[in-house]
Amino acid sequence: MADKRLPLLIELGTEELPPKALDALAGAFARGVVEGLEKRGVAADYASAKTYASPRRLAVHIRDVAVAQPEQTVERRGPAVSAGVDADGQPAKALIGFAQSCGVDVAALEKLETDKGAWFVFRAVKPGQPTAALLPEIVAEALKGLPIPKAMRWGDRDDTFVRPVHSLLMLHGADIVDGEVLGLKSGRLTIGHRFHHPKPVHVADADSWVDALRHAHVIADPAARRQRIREEVARVATGGTPRLSDGLLDEIANLTEWPVAIACTFEREFLDVPPEALVTTMETNQKFVPVFDTDGRLTEHFIGVANIESRDPAEIRKGYERVIRPRFADAKFFWDEDLKTPLADYQEGLKAVTYQQSLGSLWDKTVRVAELARVIANRVGVDAAQATHAAALAKCDLLTRMVGEFPELQGVMGRYYATRQGIPADVADALDSFYQPRFGGDDIAAGPVGRVLAVAERLDTLAGIFAVGLKPSGNKDPFALRRAALGLARTLIEGGLDIDLRAALSEAFELVPEAALVAGVKPGKDGKAPQVDIGARRSALGDEVHAFVLERLRGYYADQGYSADQFESVLAVAPATLPDFDRRLRAVAEFARRAEAASLAAANKRVANILRKQAEEAGAAPVEGRVDPAYFELDAERDLHAALDAARADTHALLARGDYTGALARLSALQAPVDRFFDDVLVNAENPAVRANRLALLAQLKASFGAIADISRL
Repeated sequence: MADKRLPLLIELGTEELPPKALDALAGAFARGVVEGLEKRGVAADYASAKTYASPRRLAVHIRDVAVAQPEQTVERRGPAVSAGVDADGQPAKALIGFAQSCGVDVAALEKLETDKGAWFVFRAVKPGQPTAALLPEIVAEALKGLPIPKAMRWGDRDDTFVRPVHSLLMLHGADIVDGEVLGLKSGRLTIGHRFHHPKPVHVADADSWVDALRHAHVIADPAARRQRIREEVARVATGGTPRLSDGLLDEIANLTEWPVAIACTFEREFLDVPPEALVTTMETNQKFVPVFDTDGRLTEHFIGVANIESRDPAEIRKGYERVIRPRFADAKFFWDEDLKTPLADYQEGLKAVTYQQSLGSLWDKTVRVAELARVIANRVGVDAAQATHAAALAKCDLLTRMVGEFPELQGVMGRYYATRQGIPADVADALDSFYQPRFGGDDIAAGPVGRVLAVAERLDTLAGIFAVGLKPSGNKDPFALRRAALGLARTLIEGGLDIDLRAALSEAFELVPEAALVAGVKPGKDGKAPQVDIGARRSALGDEVHAFVLERLRGYYADQGYSADQFESVLAVAPATLPDFDRRLRAVAEFARRAEAASLAAANKRVANILRKQAEEAGAAPVEGRVDPAYFELDAERDLHAALDAARADTHALLARGDYTGALARLSALQAPVDRFFDDVLVNAENPAVRANRLALLAQLKASFGAIADISRL
């Protein structure tokens, strides 16, 4: 019986589910069902498990699911043999009670020998349960495990779910699986399209469910629905090329069960408004698809996707055009009105907007960022006047009408307003680009002023928020400091900004108000604020943020294919700047591909261990000192000394210009003399002078590689 297999379908019909959460809910539901079956030992073709979802249903289909569990082996461990019998060899109360709980006589128990002693055990084999009997509990468990932040109740029922539920379909082959979940009894009726097929849909068996729903104007497969949307949008596109992003496609697919595209237009006068504002309205607010011309300019055409195949598409088109018109009119009004006020005039208003209680207003933050931008610009050869000008204007667009209505346009609108008001292009562009990278995979700021401002902004954010004690904890990161740290690191590395990160952080903390540094210290047990050494706190926080930034680089470089030990080898030498860190890491990765790498890495590890042990035994600092050829006794040490001297001379210029790849390639030639040295030379010679000389030679070898990275970690 357990060998027989049939397809399984489970579907929960609901009110419209949240579109942004639908994919996660559907995936979690399918995983929960699969895991529930696997946990109970039900055989199935789990690789075939397919997730289905639409706005009004969650479903999973699995091919070839066994109709019953296999035989179940039961094993329960009872008391130890030493405790299970008394001095006369008779069963103790504990053993008798255990046997009774298992429903057998003591004589039916077996013994289990382990390395920790012998135990009484009960073993039995019982028939597996029918899968149908297990499914209601499995489905209930899967639903309880869904990522639902806040469940709701409906009617007078006690059941809760993300939305009210209306139907439960559980079919194993053609058979209904009897059961009840969320107050619903399972059957073979599902719900069709809300308008095209409002009547219940009869489903004959698990494999005919998809076709039955399609006949009821429901495309249950999300991938098929997405493909239909693409085809529909392409079918009606006129006047240019539609821009259907993956995110917008996902949302439309999760809002429709039978998508039909409708071509629409709006008045050309609205094209005077910055296109980002119009596109934001279309994509974010209305889920419409914008259309662009061959030069990438926004056109007056757009496409809406309806959840109905109307007999009068013109009416739907009119509705879409009617709903977008007032929002575009608002955007045009905001644009025209905002242009009447120079950006700099908003600076006074920033003083009334609190950034963070202990860190002051947005204007206070602006002043700190402007000072950091000035210092950084002077260090990297960027126009400091432009950098401070951009910093002074960077937050002004937050007070404009347009950004007040569309917060996601901060920076974008600052650039447009600055450009219209005749502000230099480098400064205007920086007002937008300093927010980059805004998300994973986004580029850093393109221009030098934007890069300087991006670094200054993130330095101040990290220093300020760490100072007040609001650093990330677990999954909580309300100020997006992890993203800020990675953005800072990427801008420094990819922008080639060779500034000392520790020094820059120190300067950022010097600008943080003392009140903020005190606010971040927890009060003592008496509830009073402890005395704070401001200088020591700034230094400690600088170290903490520096480590926090470097930690973000682990994932950054791992995504590029660098190994953890390569990263650690560079981290060990603590390069002052992140571009220098990057150059060293790339050189180490190149070195690791050389044939000599493994031998030299092992030799460096051996050298490090020898020098560390020597220092520990002597209770002194690490070995240093000049190598004196007069104390050489063997050709192997003379050869290594000569080869090392030549390599150090050759790499001096390479290191001076940061050519770490070339330097490591030159040092790779030391493999043969290093190997001969360890084959022929006893480092721990009896003569103290000879021993010290050999240790000094090894210290020079280690230092030569250590000028680039600690390759002993490879």
